[in-house]
Amino acid sequence: MKALIADAFPARYIDELHKIGIDCEYKPKLKAEELADAIGESNVLVVRSTEVHADCIEHGKQLSLIVRAGAGVNNIDMKAANAHGIYVSNCPGKNAIAVAELTMGLLCALDRRIPDNVIDLRNGQWNKGEYSNADGLFGKTIGIVGTGQIGKEVVLRAKAFGLNVIAFSRTLNAHKAQQIGARFAATIEELISQSDIVSLHVALKPETRGLFSKDRVALLKQGAILLNTSRAEVVDEKAVFEAVKAGKIRYGADVLADEPEDKSAAFDSALGKLSGAYITHHIGASTEQAQNAVAEETVAIIREFKELGSIRIWVNRAKKTQAEWQLVVRHFDKAGVLANVLDDLRSANLNVQEVENVVFEGAQTACCTLKLDARPSDATIQSIQSRANEVIQVSLIAL
Repeated sequence: MKALIADAFPARYIDELHKIGIDCEYKPKLKAEELADAIGESNVLVVRSTEVHADCIEHGKQLSLIVRAGAGVNNIDMKAANAHGIYVSNCPGKNAIAVAELTMGLLCALDRRIPDNVIDLRNGQWNKGEYSNADGLFGKTIGIVGTGQIGKEVVLRAKAFGLNVIAFSRTLNAHKAQQIGARFAATIEELISQSDIVSLHVALKPETRGLFSKDRVALLKQGAILLNTSRAEVVDEKAVFEAVKAGKIRYGADVLADEPEDKSAAFDSALGKLSGAYITHHIGASTEQAQNAVAEETVAIIREFKELGSIRIWVNRAKKTQAEWQLVVRHFDKAGVLANVLDDLRSANLNVQEVENVVFEGAQTACCTLKLDARPSDATIQSIQSRANEVIQVSLIAL
């Protein structure tokens, strides 16, 4: 099995892949537009931030698995992967602590204006009077939007700073909020109204794109701090720019909508130049601890795929298929039985959306469950049931 690793990856974990029989090609400086030519005969593609476009997937004739060595898969063309039957996997939660640490770092930096302090001192300026007027964080309220693993890690650290925590997510309720040490907000608007600081920790999905809209930015308190270490597209950056420029809010982020893909490039960001905004270089997960944890999980995903043919974290598996009927066939465990069942379904132009065959103890009998896109006719069911030397019982269930 061959793997192309197209982003930085710790050397010792490349050695681990070699040990389990993976022929690794390590090209950490590849750009998105170079992937199609580089993919070759690789069965596995590993990326961090490099974008995987449709042309790469189409050129990868032997490609079976794409692993995002990080959380989220928004840099992968999922539509193309689905169309070509390519598994997509990722490593959620493995970089949660690193991102939470950066979130708190941005918060402290904004409150105490740490970067400006340092810049002035490096430029030979002593401005103690200017920087002696920070508000402080203790006793303030931070609103956490998104309570996945990263959000939960931020809650822990915020409480250690003496902050009051209120939280919102689509799956959160009052009981769950209490369990993680936060008060529950039923809406984002309720959270904003009670928060001195708002921190965003949501994945980029159609329903979260533009989540923090112009209207929600306008609801932030005078002097509030907005933090975004998730994805740039979840906020209206133009509205944030105007609010920061007007001195209404301060903004700390690790992401920008137009950030370069290259690891090093000239870049001119109007938002990044504002004195009330501190923006880092999309390095939330870039600690050695986090990268080792992600690399270890990546190796585990590839090992399981190679040795068992299964996917440890299968991101693009359909949550729900078009199946409307479930056919359950209890049968004798011998060759050709299921082939005959499937032949009957094919003859009836019925498509099997999902199938599972489980063998009873002793390996004499088994049970096969087939989820179908339409109802099989009575004649089709009778045809399957009629082979008494193969089939024990057939039942049909509407889904």
